[in-house]
Amino acid sequence: MHYHDIITIEPGKRSGKPCIRGMRITVYDILEYLAGGMTETEILEDFSELTLADIKACLAFAADREKKLFVASL
Repeated sequence: MHYHDIITIEPGKRSGKPCIRGMRITVYDILEYLAGGMTETEILEDFSELTLADIKACLAFAADREKKLFVASL
């Protein structure tokens, strides 16, 4: 999934955290809701401005970030 058109980073918004389509909802917010047990349907019901593609973009963004994670061993 190409999340680049959905996930935005603006220095003055939410301290520069990755957000969804310029809104104040962060990728972290969505990941926390999912990790806490909310379903995609429940998130969409609570945030009518979001789409399923937005949630999928958050997951793709997190997966891409995880893939780029580098741990240096001493």
